[in-house]
Parts: sequence; C-alpha cells; structure tokens
Amino acid sequence: MDSTQLALLALLAGMLVGVSFALLIALALRARDRALAHDSSHLPDGLRAVLEGMEDPAAVVDASATVVAASGAAELFGMQEGAVLPSQALRALVRTARASERPATETLRLERDASIARTRLVTARAYPVTPRLVLLVVRDITERERVEEMRRDFVTNTSHELKTPVGAIMLLSEAIESAADDPEQVRTFAGRLHAEAQRLSRLTGRIMHLSRLQAADDLAEVRDVSIDQIVASAVEAHETQADAAGVELVRGGDRGLYVRGDAQILGEAVGNLIANAIAYSPAGSRVGVGVRGTDGVVEIAVTDRGIGIAESEQQRVFERFYRADQARSRQTGGTGLGLAIVKHAAHRHGGDVRLWSQPGQGSTFTIRLPRASGPDADALRGDERPGKKKSRIKPSRATAAVPNGEPR
Repeated sequence: MDSTQLALLALLAGMLVGVSFALLIALALRARDRALAHDSSHLPDGLRAVLEGMEDPAAVVDASATVVAASGAAELFGMQEGAVLPSQALRALVRTARASERPATETLRLERDASIARTRLVTARAYPVTPRLVLLVVRDITERERVEEMRRDFVTNTSHELKTPVGAIMLLSEAIESAADDPEQVRTFAGRLHAEAQRLSRLTGRIMHLSRLQAADDLAEVRDVSIDQIVASAVEAHETQADAAGVELVRGGDRGLYVRGDAQILGEAVGNLIANAIAYSPAGSRVGVGVRGTDGVVEIAVTDRGIGIAESEQQRVFERFYRADQARSRQTGGTGLGLAIVKHAAHRHGGDVRLWSQPGQGSTFTIRLPRASGPDADALRGDERPGKKKSRIKPSRATAAVPNGEPR
C-alpha cells in the first residue's frame, strides 16, 4: 500500500471518528434539553398573559403540586403562587393528567375562601403543558346546578299543586252535568266550581310572579320607593280581610324612609306577610306592622299573636308550596307560595327576610332592605306644591281595602 492510499485511509478514519463524536455530542445535548425541560418550571411564552386574562380560577402547577402562576380568581380557592394546591382532589387530578400526558376532567366539591361562602360544586380540568407543568382550570357550576335543581323541583311541585284544582273542576263539571234537573244542586256545584277556578287562577298567577322573581333579569321598575306608601297600601288592601277575621291592623315605627327597588314587588311582599298574619291570628287580636331605619338598613316587621311556628319548621316555611299547617292552608285556600315570594323579593332587592316565632305566642317576619337616601329636596318641594293632594298614613287601622289574602 503506497503513501497515497494510507493518507486516504487515515482521512476516512478521521472523518468517521469526527462524525461519531458529533453524533454523541448532539445526542448528549438533546438528552440535556429533555432533562432540563422535564425539571424546569419555566413558563412557556405567553402563558402568564393568558392566565391574567382568564375569569375562571386557573393555575399552572409543577410536579410538586406547587402553584407556579395563577389567575386573579384562583385565590378564591386558595391557589396562590408559591403555595401547594390546598385540595387533595385537585392534586390527584394534576397527577393523573401528568402521568397520562392527556387532559383530565373531574367534577368536585371544593371549599372556597371562608370569608366569602361555603362549599362549591366545580368542574376541574387539567392540561399538561410541559413534562413538569400542568395547567389547572376550575369552573364554578354551583349556581348553574342550583338553578337546574330549582327548575326541576319547581316543575314537579307545580304539576302536583295544579292537579288538585284541575281535578276538582273536572269532577264538579261532571256533577253539574249529572244534576242538570236539580237547580239547587247546580247552584251549589257552580259555586264550588267558581271557587276552584279562582284558586287555580290565584295559583297560576303566583307561580308566574315567583318565576319572574327567580329569573336572572334585573328588576324592571327601579326607583326610590317610599316605605310609608308601601306599608299604607298593604295595610289598606287587607283591611277587609282583617275585619272579616276580627283582627285589628296597627301601623307604627319610623317614617320618611326610602329604599331602592320595585314598588309593586315590595308591596306584594309586605302584603303577603300581612295576609299571613291575619290568617293565622285569633279573632280579637292585633297584627302590627312596624318600620325601623338603622345602620343603612330599613326593617319592615309584621307581628302577629297567632299559633306560631315550630322551630323545626321555621327554615322550611320559605320553601315553595310548603305549608306549616296543612289544615289551615286548606281552609283558607293558601297556595304555599306567599313566603317564597317574600324571600325572593327581598333577595332581588339586596336584602333578606328573618323570622322569630314561638308556638302559641305568635310570629314576627322582618324584611331587611338597604336604605336609600330618597328624593332630593327639590323633588320633595315639587310634590308639595299647592293644589297637590298629599297621601296620609294612619297609625292604626286602615280605611279601605281590597281582599287578596294569601296565607302561608
């Protein structure tokens, strides 16, 4: 072998060695990059900006279940940067997504910030971002589930309640047909038929009203509402019912208070409480309607000295179609929707309704609403200009009425 061939052979061997070294270096660099990626907690470009723009609670979690980055809403569920995920269920979900390298979803119950509320129903989704990082997104579905459950219950209860008057109307119509030759029986059945038709009309009207209150839409007629006018109208509208029951209506407390809301809805809520108090009060007793303004709140309390409500039933009286005294409700024709309407009316105005009651001593229902400043001085002077009739509220029994009593 001459020198030229030896040189070529050496060159070829050198090239092979060089290529081998280059391949080894490339493989080593790739292995290093994979190892760095697996162990790195560095966020991919743009991910933090995406988190800042999310309304749902979301967080990026590393292999030790530590939050690397989080959206603003994530703090509601205790997901804060630098802290470990507080929920064992969320940690298990993140591990599942990382191990399978595929998105994982689960419906859970999580504790929300104690300063805000309680256990919430959520759907949690975990998406692998890198071998080490997982994106966790939590969506609160508590309200959606509550509305859906409320809708199912409402349909079930309404169907059940409508069966009674509809069935009675059908039977009475058949009875009238069979008694066509007996005018006295026809008049009797016709009277009962009319009563059942009124009951059905009242029930459907209240169902529609309650449905509007439970809707997500805002109140239609929002303005400064005079509590004096609300109470006076409600008292006057129930004087005939009070006279028939032998009950005296008395109005007292602070005057000149205002709230912000819908006068018609608030008037019906107060009227429902007055009607209930009359229906459950013995003859010769009093029903008091008191108003008090304190600490930015207006309280409208309706007190009776009736049969009272047992403590075990006090939380349930605000449920739709619930009747604490079934016999009294049948006697007075109650629908079981009056107090449900009161509760939802108060909630729609940013307030609540409270109950104190003792069996045999009576009950006090109190509507609490945020206080408003009321019309300005110029508006008041305009209302009091000469020739304009002023409304008056009597401190004792009202003087005019249209009965629309609705017992509990």
